[in-house]
Amino acid sequence: MTDFIRTGRLFRVVGFNPSHRQLFLQSQATLIDGTSTHIDVHIGHVRLMLLQPYYRNGLHIRRASPEQFAVLTERHGLKPDDAAYTWMLDPDSDSFVVGGVPDWREAEYALMGGRESLFDGPWPEDFPMESGILF
Repeated sequence: MTDFIRTGRLFRVVGFNPSHRQLFLQSQATLIDGTSTHIDVHIGHVRLMLLQPYYRNGLHIRRASPEQFAVLTERHGLKPDDAAYTWMLDPDSDSFVVGGVPDWREAEYALMGGRESLFDGPWPEDFPMESGILF
């Protein structure tokens, strides 16, 4: 499994669609953090989440360790089957999501045109964008 790690960036919660149970987090290019790329993170099939509205020092999305999962189970009544779908978002907080496999996209902000999200398609096949899925 590969973690999603983007430190030193401001990420914020930009949306949750309850009818489709989709969570969206985003980091825009800013002069403050010296970045030029736009990053979107999507987690679908969300069943439970504890979030901050923004993450000043970036994100580190990874599966909850057995110790973390045990604490979350005690606090929130998670079931053993939830272990494979419990994602920690930030090493400095208790933020987590129980949901589908997170996916992400990153591209140079200047290339986005008028689009607000990298999940707004369609994009040309040759559009220079990095993407990934956590397994």
